[in-house]
Amino acid sequence: MKASIPTPLQVRGEVISLKRVGDYFQLSIAAPGIAERMKPGQFVALAVGGQRSSMLLRRAFSIYTADPRGVFGGTVEIVFAVQGGGTKWLSQLQAHSPVDVVGPLGTPFPIPAVPVKALLVGGGYGAAPLFSLADLLRTRGCRVEMILGAATGARLFGVVEGRRAASQLILVTEDASLGLSGKVTDHLDAVVERSGTELIYACGPMGMLKAISFYAKTKGIPAQCLVEEEMACGIGVCMTCVLPIRGEDGLTRMTRACVSGPSFDGESVLWDSIGTIPAGTYGSEASS
Repeated sequence: MKASIPTPLQVRGEVISLKRVGDYFQLSIAAPGIAERMKPGQFVALAVGGQRSSMLLRRAFSIYTADPRGVFGGTVEIVFAVQGGGTKWLSQLQAHSPVDVVGPLGTPFPIPAVPVKALLVGGGYGAAPLFSLADLLRTRGCRVEMILGAATGARLFGVVEGRRAASQLILVTEDASLGLSGKVTDHLDAVVERSGTELIYACGPMGMLKAISFYAKTKGIPAQCLVEEEMACGIGVCMTCVLPIRGEDGLTRMTRACVSGPSFDGESVLWDSIGTIPAGTYGSEASS
């Protein structure tokens, strides 16, 4: 299932379009070279604020779609919510504005070697990378079902695309404004039992990923989780995105999500210890 990692590039991109989608923004950028290399689960890191900005750190975003063809050359699309100065700046860009882009970054989703029954679970705009994954899985003969959840209907992302990409789409909102009521984890068991799910992919808030990982473990189902960690550089230098991962050798290591992930086997993540260095972590004082 392990995927090869394409070489990243740094390019001077150009905004093709920016539009509102519910509570989010969908940004399309001409980024030749990056689009051709992208695989589902990877991300891009954008410079924000312009050349004279004091915002020195890049912002990392999962790739929603990538198209290596077209009149603008290769294009990549991202989806984001305004959460601070960097994303506010992005939300105000105009067509043809320059954007410095590095990508594709990270390790792609592992893809099964044989057809399986896959369940894709997305929370809010974190669901963005699931749609290109669904397309790839279908070309490999996999059956794809999808659950999309959010707090409200306006915070769901990819409803139309999900209906196209999956054999069955289930919508869940906490306020019951669209689809079923509750959280996506409230409806996992019914879907898994009905469909005979053999593999779960999940993207969204860390709390959701933790709950899905624990559920999958009880069912003996592998779960690949695309973690949401702050990534200041995206290339493994700054160490802001480390989290405790237990390896196949049984040792826990502080692992960089930007280069070893952001997709991890959910069972390998020490969810309750994120933000700390657990006792016994390899290389830490507590392990010596």
